[in-house]
Amino acid sequence: MPTFLRLYEDIIASGAGDLRLPALPRMIFIVHGAATVEGQALADGEAWSGVGAATLAPGQQGVTAWRFEVAQDGAAAGALPGISRLKLSATLETLPQGELLLRGDSVAFPPGGCAYLHRHQGPGIRCLVEGGIRIDTHGRSTSYGPGGAWFESGPDSVFAQGAMDRASRFVRVMVLPRALLGKSSIQYVNEEDKAKPKSQSYKIFADIPIVLQPA
Repeated sequence: MPTFLRLYEDIIASGAGDLRLPALPRMIFIVHGAATVEGQALADGEAWSGVGAATLAPGQQGVTAWRFEVAQDGAAAGALPGISRLKLSATLETLPQGELLLRGDSVAFPPGGCAYLHRHQGPGIRCLVEGGIRIDTHGRSTSYGPGGAWFESGPDSVFAQGAMDRASRFVRVMVLPRALLGKSSIQYVNEEDKAKPKSQSYKIFADIPIVLQPA
């Protein structure tokens, strides 16, 4: 059974009604505005995560939210007419073996900051909140501005270069081995980079155990 990770952008005006979501592993990140998700009030830069059914209610000024969801076999497609658009969908062909967790976090770089050549222990989708970033992988470079989304498989090595003239930050959701609960998933490719000072900083939003059906 194939497993997908999808990123939706939900733009909901005040008074437009609530967004009712089926039970799936997910993280909702508030890009701008305010919302209440399952009784938790959220504003710019805050996030909610869970695995059950959820209701997102927009605030008085409306809300733009990025919604990361894990689904299997095409279940529960989450794009709602007039509200949602699918930014990126990826088939998770490099899922770790054994028990899993969903991690949602943000990664911030100062001007000119970079992440040395590295891998992660599971696949995930990233989306740039501010600044700019260049991603080098598979012999190609791709540059993203705010709102740009990309997928990283985990095992494939990646070099990330933040914008030189301003701070940059992205949010991401990855599916990782549950043994990494509370631990970093990054693995540097080159031995000499492991001891170098690192410019990136992290903020964890979600680290929740999830259960998926066998492939």
